[in-house]
Amino acid sequence: MAKQYETVIGLEVHVELATKTKIFCGCSTAFGGAPNTHTCPVCTGMPGSLPVLNRQVVEYAVGVGLATNCRITQYCKFDRKNYFYPDNPQNYQISQLYLPVCRDGYVEIRTEEGPKKIGIHEIHMEEDAGKLIHDEWEDCSLVDYNRSGVPLIEIVSEPDMRSADEVIAYLEKLRMLIQYLGASDCKLQEGSMRADVNLSVREVGAAEFGTRTEMKNLNSFRAISRAIEGERERQIELLASGEKVVQETRRWDDGKECSYPMRSKEDAQDYRYFPDPDLVPVYISDEWLESIRAKQPEFREAKMARYREEYDIPEYDIEIITGSKHLADLFEATVAVCGQPKKVSNWLMVETLRLLKEREMDPEDIRFSPEHLAALIGLTEQKVINSTVAKEVFEVLFDEDIDPVRYVEEKGLKTVNDEGALRRTVEEVIAANPQSVEDYRNGKEKAIGFLVGQTMKAMKGKADPASVNRLLKELL
Repeated sequence: MAKQYETVIGLEVHVELATKTKIFCGCSTAFGGAPNTHTCPVCTGMPGSLPVLNRQVVEYAVGVGLATNCRITQYCKFDRKNYFYPDNPQNYQISQLYLPVCRDGYVEIRTEEGPKKIGIHEIHMEEDAGKLIHDEWEDCSLVDYNRSGVPLIEIVSEPDMRSADEVIAYLEKLRMLIQYLGASDCKLQEGSMRADVNLSVREVGAAEFGTRTEMKNLNSFRAISRAIEGERERQIELLASGEKVVQETRRWDDGKECSYPMRSKEDAQDYRYFPDPDLVPVYISDEWLESIRAKQPEFREAKMARYREEYDIPEYDIEIITGSKHLADLFEATVAVCGQPKKVSNWLMVETLRLLKEREMDPEDIRFSPEHLAALIGLTEQKVINSTVAKEVFEVLFDEDIDPVRYVEEKGLKTVNDEGALRRTVEEVIAANPQSVEDYRNGKEKAIGFLVGQTMKAMKGKADPASVNRLLKELL
């Protein structure tokens, strides 16, 4: 009988924090600047320069620790991790080995078998390295230090995950918590959330873990999922044919859907850690800890429960809207202005999501104001404009955040409520379409739809479809 194997997975997740400046200097953390423009003597490792810790980094790290049920290390310090690599200007990275800021936490994920707790071994603060750009044409490597010194937290899980689905559920839960906190935008494609996957396989029932490999270069949930499946199969094939798995770091190539070894990895890799002599220890007082706790937001589960109580909207809408903190904030702020939760929910669920998909945008990229969406809802409710015009105005609102009231006025889009003008147009349409009139009188209900369309066209879309329908039926 063929042996049955179980996958054991742990993750190291790096998250770039949303501070305006770097962890130990005043340089900008903005993404996408020209190479080496967000740099200074500190983040390029110049001799004699001294780091100063950014207080906001500690607040974000502790906030994430509290959200993931961790114990907070109130007396913690920074260590130097020594290694030589061109993107690492000091030849060491400032990190936390001995006293990480958070320990022993967990997050709860939903699985097919029900809820499951994934343990968090620790969360520590550290600085990011620079970025190497390999120039194939010139056959050289260039280095950009803009990212060097950008604040990171590294969230190290316990090896508690058993499948790609559990890994994705865990990452989505972490991303949700961190986005709700405002600690990071967690955009995998921009590298502000990166996951390294430690994976091993063992026979079902075995107590010992197998030999693990670490996979890097995973910048989307799809890539992570495929890398896990690919590596699991590779290790099982090796074991099934009597070979051994080698402990190593592997790089996933998503285009070729395979991984290849980068370097062998020993546990006792000698980074010669020692406490950083340039940085004083961090003391998080009870008062400071309580002030961070008091600033924690209402997280998704609590928000969903409140929405069920307060707003008469479907469960599916609640799921989608609370899936993004930005969308939830927009929903609540718009409802506060117009008091119509169902209408607001409809605009977000249908038109907003459609345009986000078409424009390949995230909910976080929405730029229109709650006041303007509420004004548009007001215009449709008061029948100042009809639903077709409202959708056209919304597209402009989505792209340019215009004031819909002024826009409708300037463009002359108001619904024509002049009964006489409407009646004359309907009479002309009836006269011009004898065949459709006959079809309707012979019991073909659909024919009236064509006549409504012709009337709307003649009125340049500025009639109320219900009034058109009523008048047509009356005149026919």
